[in-house]
Amino acid sequence: MTYAEFRHRRQRGEFRCRQVVEEFLQRIERQRGLNAFITISAEQALQAAEESDARFDSGSPRLLEGCVVAVKDNISTRGIRTTCASSILENFVPVYDATAVERLKAAGAIIIGKANMDEFAMGSSNEYSAFGAARNPHNPDYVPGGSSGGSAVAVAARLCHVALGSDTGGSVRQPASFCGVVGFKPSYGRVSRYGLVAFASSLDQIGILAHTVEDTALLFSVISGHDPRDATTLPEPPVQSSLNEGPTVEELVVGVLPRSVLQECHPEVWACYEHCRNALQEAGAQIVVVEIPFSHAWVPAYYVIATAEASSNLARYDGVRYGFRASTEEGEDIITATRTQGFGAEVKRRIMLGTYVLSAGYYDAYYRKALKARRLIAEAYARVFTMVHMLLLPTSPVPPFRLGERIEDPIAMYLSDLFTVSANLAGIPAISVPAGKSSEGLPIGMQLQAAYGADARLLYYAHLCSRLWGSGSGTEYPAFE
Repeated sequence: MTYAEFRHRRQRGEFRCRQVVEEFLQRIERQRGLNAFITISAEQALQAAEESDARFDSGSPRLLEGCVVAVKDNISTRGIRTTCASSILENFVPVYDATAVERLKAAGAIIIGKANMDEFAMGSSNEYSAFGAARNPHNPDYVPGGSSGGSAVAVAARLCHVALGSDTGGSVRQPASFCGVVGFKPSYGRVSRYGLVAFASSLDQIGILAHTVEDTALLFSVISGHDPRDATTLPEPPVQSSLNEGPTVEELVVGVLPRSVLQECHPEVWACYEHCRNALQEAGAQIVVVEIPFSHAWVPAYYVIATAEASSNLARYDGVRYGFRASTEEGEDIITATRTQGFGAEVKRRIMLGTYVLSAGYYDAYYRKALKARRLIAEAYARVFTMVHMLLLPTSPVPPFRLGERIEDPIAMYLSDLFTVSANLAGIPAISVPAGKSSEGLPIGMQLQAAYGADARLLYYAHLCSRLWGSGSGTEYPAFE
C-alpha cells in the first residue's frame, strides 16, 4: 500500500506499525533473490515501530509516522553500515545521520535498511555493485536501472513504502522508469547533501522514489529546506506542494522534443512518448515543439564533469584514514594496493578518465570546455521555460534491458542517460512518472522537467499527468518470490 493509504488505515486502528514492519521484513526475506538490500536494520526498525505505535495510540503522530523507508547505501545512517556498494567501504559504519535521514526520523519515519546500488553511484543498471546486481521485480532477468536500482526495486516490490536515492545524471529517474514507480530529482540545493557520499558534488542530489506523486510530495516537504551544514542548500524553507491547486490541463503549455532529437529512442519508447503527448493534447494542453540548443553536448559534457569530480572526491579512499586497507608486501605502495583491490572496474574507469581530463595538457581542451557547455545548456533551458510550463521527455531512450546485455559496452551503458543528464547539468527539477509497458511487459516511464526552483509546480504537473495517463496511483506490481 502507499504511505497515504497506510496512514489512513493505521489511524482507523486496522493494524499496528510493528505488524507492518514485520510483514515488510518477511517479504524482504522471501524476495532475497531480488537483491534489493545490502543491509537490513531489523532491530532498529522494530524499535522505531514501537515508538510510532505509541505516538498513534496517544493521538500525536508526526508527519511521516510509521512510514517505512529504504535508504540508498551512499547516504549516511548512524549505526547502520554504509558501503556505497563497494568493497572499499564494506565494513564502514557511520557515526552520524545524513540531514535527509535525520529529518525523516524526526518526522516519524522508520529506516528498514540500506538499498543496493551501483558502486559509488556509478552505473545505469545496478550491475556494478560489489554485492551483486539487483533484479527487476517485473522480470528478474532484466536490470532495474541504476544507480539507485535497489531503492527502485524495494518500492516496486513492496518491500517498503518509499525510498531515498541519489541522482547525479538520472540515477533516481531511470530506475524509477525501469521499475514502474515515481522517481523525483529536486532542484540542486533544495535538499541537503550533508551525509551523501559524494560522486560528483556539483551534480549530486538526493531524490525520492515512491508509488505515487502524493507520497513523493509529502517526503519532499520533510527533507527539503536549508541546512547550515551544507553551503550549497538554498536559504529557503521546506517546499510545500499542493497537488490540488494549479493551472488546469487546458492552461498548460507543454514543450516536446522534435523527432530528430528522439531518433535514438527504441520504437516502443517512442510509441509511449507519442501516447502521452497525444493524451495531453486531447485533454486540452497546448503542445509546443521546442529545440533545446546544445542537446548534442548533454552526454559528453556530463561525463567529463562527472568523472573529473569523481576522481577528486574518491581520492580520500587511500587505505589510511578509514575504510578498507589492503595487505601489502614489502615495498608495495599501500594506496595503490588499496585502490586496486577495493575499487571495481567501473569506478577505476571513471577515476582514470577524470584524472585525464583534469591533467595539465587536457584541462582546457576537455574540462574547461565542458564547463562552458554546461553554462550554455543551463541558459538554453532558462529560455525554454519562458515559453512553456514544463517539458515532456522520455526518461530512458530504451526499455529495461537484460542483465549482462550492456555490461561490456560502457558507451551503450552511458547512453542510457541520454535524456536525464541535462537536468543535473542545469540544476533543474525532473521527475519520472510511469506511463506504459513494453511488449515484454516491462515498465516505461516518461520524464517531466520544469524551471529551476519550480519543484512544487512540477510535482503538481506530475500528479496531473499520472492521473491523465492512468499511472502512478498505487498500481499493483508483480513480485517474484
